[in-house]
This record gives sequence, structure tokens and C-alpha cells, in this order.
Amino acid sequence: MLQLMLRSKLPSMLPIRALCAAAIIGAAGALTTLPAAAETAVMVPPPALDAAPGQGLQTAVLAGGCFWGVQAVFQHTSGVVKAVSGYSGGSKDTAQYETVGSGRTGHAEAVEVTFDPKVVSYGKLLQIFFSVAHDPTQLDRQGPDVGSQYRSAIFAATPDQERIAQAYVAQLAKAGVYKRPIVTKIGPLGGFYPAEDYHQDYATLHPMQPYIYINDRPKVENLKRLFSDSYRDKPVLVRAASD
Repeated sequence: MLQLMLRSKLPSMLPIRALCAAAIIGAAGALTTLPAAAETAVMVPPPALDAAPGQGLQTAVLAGGCFWGVQAVFQHTSGVVKAVSGYSGGSKDTAQYETVGSGRTGHAEAVEVTFDPKVVSYGKLLQIFFSVAHDPTQLDRQGPDVGSQYRSAIFAATPDQERIAQAYVAQLAKAGVYKRPIVTKIGPLGGFYPAEDYHQDYATLHPMQPYIYINDRPKVENLKRLFSDSYRDKPVLVRAASD
């Protein structure tokens, strides 16, 4: 229940959440009284099928629950030049946080990852996505967040990406790396719409906000622990890129 109370992301609630975080930390000395991270990292094997390096920058659009944490993971991934929180799966007209939160728009909270394929491959991004960014066995939810807008999904920018993603899910299912079936939905990218400014770089800007502390900081630590060769300490931020 506490996690659900702290999940609200309306702009007017941000100062309240910050005060709440300070109060909890001040009273407890640390967040030791709060629950552990919602998702547990599972190191999955790399994809047997991957894309060729190619030329120029490429994009991948991935959805795995609240975009704050997914964005943070890829902002700390070497070879990623930009990771933007946003919405995908629905129309442009309904790509606003309050509307998407109804769960009736078709949108999922998603992250558009722009990457250099000579540094990190599409397959490597998928391996990180399935290992530390989210739990692909949770249907229409992720940790404390419930609704189709928090579904696990891969929005393929090209037919090649869709083919690689489909093959990888089949590979992981056959290997039995998860105790439950993978429910990740894979389909072509219809459009990506950046989220409101206050969502961008949120995990970096609010590291002690209870939701971030509980759910998202462990994901970045798991990236560092399991993918040390792909981890970079300084995240690439949306605001820094736009300044």
C-alpha cells in the first residue's frame, strides 16, 4: 500500500513525495522499514540471433513497467546516447500521463533508446531488458504498478528487430530461465511520444524518493553487478542532451 501511495507522478505531487521521502529517511535513518525491490534480477543468456552492427545510430522502444526505472537502466548502459521516457502503443491524441493512466488508451509507458550499434547491439539491449530492467513474466503490471500501461512490450522499429525479439523470447522460454511464462508482447512500432518533462531523468534527479529507492535504484545496481562491461557510472541525461 505504501508503494502505491508513493507511485503518483502528477507534477503537483512531486514536492509532497520529496517531503515524504525526507520524513521517512529522517525517521528511520535509512529506508530499512520499507519493502525490498519489486523485481529480482535474473541473468539470462545472450540472444543466439542478433543484429549486424550497421551504420549510424539506431533506436529501440521497450516497455517494462514504470518508465522511470527502465530509463535509468539504459541511461547507465554504454553505447546508449539517449533514453527518453514516453508512451507507445496508442494514438498521439492520448499520449498524456493522466490519460494513459486510465489503462484504456492502448499506450504503455515506454522508453525510446537511441544507441550506437558499434558499441552495444540490439540483442545486448534486449538481454539487459530481460535481465535487470523488469520482470517479463508479470502480466499487465510491474511490481506495485498495475494496468495494461505497465505491460512488458517490445515495439520493433524494423522487421529485423521484431524477428530478433521473437527469436529471443522463444530462446529464453525454451531454456526455462524463468519460473513462469514470458508475457512480453512484441509488435511493430506505431509511434513513440515523449512523456512530460517532469518524467525525464526522474530516477537521477530524485534518487532518495521512496519509489525510486525501492524499485529503481536496485535495477541500476543490478546492471552494474551483472553487466559490468556494459555499465557506465555517469548516466546520459535527456536534459543535458537538450541544453
